[in-house]
Amino acid sequence: MAANDRGAVTVLAAMWIALAAAMALGLSAVGGAALDRSRASTAADAAALAGAADDDAAAVVAAERNGAVVLAVERAGERVEVRVRYGDATATATAVRVSQRVP
Repeated sequence: MAANDRGAVTVLAAMWIALAAAMALGLSAVGGAALDRSRASTAADAAALAGAADDDAAAVVAAERNGAVVLAVERAGERVEVRVRYGDATATATAVRVSQRVP
């Protein structure tokens, strides 16, 4: 190793560690956003089903039990559409109340 190369490995190692840390932070942010979208979707589905089976209050309770906040509940006849927010993600789900059993 030449006299002027001394410490070059340390600098390269520090650069690789910094790059790995930056990539880990980026991946955790992407993973967190995907997790929020998934949880928002689950909460919206549960809230829409509860709202179709019962009333708007049931939809709100179902969303809150899944950690989400209800942004809107819209009804049109037997159809219920619920929009929720979980973290930075929002999701919408629709459910229809079935008034008779299917054999």
